[in-house]
Amino acid sequence: MLPPNLNSQPHASPPASAETRPTGSAKGIAVLSTNLDGKITGCNEAALKILDCGIDKVLGQTLTAFLSAEDGARLRLLKIMLATVLKDGHYQTSHRCRTVSGNDFTGDLCITLLRDGISAPAGMVALISAVEEKPNRAPVVAQAQTADDDETVHTVSRKIDGTNLVLASPLMHRFMRMVDRVAGHTESVLITGETGTGKELIAHTIHLSSNRRSRPWVDINCAALPENLVESELFGYEKGAFTGADASKPGLFELADKGTLFLDEIGELQLQTQVKLLRVLDGYPFYRLGGHRKIKVDVRIVAATNQDLEVAVTAGRFRQDLFHRLGQFQLRVPPLRERPEDIVALAEHFLALKNPAGSFAPDSVSALLSHSWPGNVRELRNLIARVAVESRQSEIHKSQIADAMSGNPVAQRQSASMPVGNLDSMEEQMIIRALERSGGHRSQAAEQLGISRRTLSRKLKEYNINVNPGEDANSLGFISLEQQKFFRAPVQVTVMLKNQKGEEAQVQGVNLSTGGMGLDGLKEPMKFTGLLDVSFPLPESESIFRAKARLVWFGGEGRVGLRFAVIDPALFEQLQQWTNKKMKDEGWELPA
Repeated sequence: MLPPNLNSQPHASPPASAETRPTGSAKGIAVLSTNLDGKITGCNEAALKILDCGIDKVLGQTLTAFLSAEDGARLRLLKIMLATVLKDGHYQTSHRCRTVSGNDFTGDLCITLLRDGISAPAGMVALISAVEEKPNRAPVVAQAQTADDDETVHTVSRKIDGTNLVLASPLMHRFMRMVDRVAGHTESVLITGETGTGKELIAHTIHLSSNRRSRPWVDINCAALPENLVESELFGYEKGAFTGADASKPGLFELADKGTLFLDEIGELQLQTQVKLLRVLDGYPFYRLGGHRKIKVDVRIVAATNQDLEVAVTAGRFRQDLFHRLGQFQLRVPPLRERPEDIVALAEHFLALKNPAGSFAPDSVSALLSHSWPGNVRELRNLIARVAVESRQSEIHKSQIADAMSGNPVAQRQSASMPVGNLDSMEEQMIIRALERSGGHRSQAAEQLGISRRTLSRKLKEYNINVNPGEDANSLGFISLEQQKFFRAPVQVTVMLKNQKGEEAQVQGVNLSTGGMGLDGLKEPMKFTGLLDVSFPLPESESIFRAKARLVWFGGEGRVGLRFAVIDPALFEQLQQWTNKKMKDEGWELPA
């Protein structure tokens, strides 16, 4: 979230209780001065109140010393802060903070560069304000947390088939939540993204997170096979089918039966193979080349491409029906330049693999963040490996990064001039720049600013900033109309059931979709077979949802699934609007 107006007067807050926490407005805004290494050299009285300590516990500490994070994450974030402030003149984030006495709170941090009489960097000033937090009472409906609410920089590592998938940016944490959701389905998935973004790693993650994890994982690069071999590799062949076919061979579809088949560079498939692939995806049996026996398989297809398949469809190079069949779920892996936090985390990870004692100087971090990374993670990995091997000292400097990049195209980001004026002016300029960088895409701009989309919308009205979302703004994923029906959003809502005999039961709703909901706590489910009356408060509205429904599955310990049968059109429209919002909050783009 963005810092409050410095010109506004602090207002009194109610006394703290078990359900509320004092906000930053009651204690003021912490103002900290630092040197160019991020070490605190001075502070105001409000800083001591917010951090709950004496001045001896503040002076000499780094700006990240009071963040609620592990030491490695603090050091990494400090490097990003220093590099960004030196490059752009400012840095903004929202993070979980911790006072000296051990109490956690969410704080807004805004850092601005200070210059001397000859415009040389001389130090920094940081503003910290505690974010008002909602009362911690049990609500009737516990809404699913949106991806851009209270999301902060933190690093996790997933082990995928011996490879570490390192995630640090809020954007990638949000993306991986979408990957995990898709993994729970059985439909095909199309993964798009620039070269080097790790599409195969994402595909393998989907397999390992699915119910097919113990079944075969088979992958093929469609671009690496000669055209005359693609069909025989996919569908197999019988002995004598062509010259050199000395024995029968099962195809990759047969080998992947009950498992996952990954088709990399799917855009390179020739049209005649696309037709046969479409039939298999629709459940039809197929023949091996030269075969006379029909073969039927149960295979989940995950495909990937760095091409724009919609353009390929328009050009007649890719079948439209296959494109729609593959794209029940579409996931776009964000390029590295959209997630600068991952640049630093990945660079440190790759450096540790080659030189465990190595580290990056602040100016080298700035160089890494300034590069556009057209080759994405693959390019970063190769560059760090080269630097680590050639470096004769443990600390990597900017000159070494520049030398390693000299053979590659480098697109330097234009350095922004230091914002001038009061905090309102600086805040407005930061919002406009973020909208320009995202092409008018509000969700992406909010992510860059470290705030929620709701906060951004409020700020746009406050500063009277009018913006139309860019037509080419990219979402993280696309969900088809067919799959929207099965999108279940987590809820916690009291549901009343009444059977045809008038018997009632009060249960707990745990997820909700336009087609039905999951329930917990139905002690005697056999009493509630047949058509039921169901009612519950519609989330985020004042409406009571009423419908006719049937139980369609029974689980253990009172868990059941319910399908809606008859719904008032007006209530259904409200439910659909709610589920659409949940899908968009999660990052999905909906078809028009």
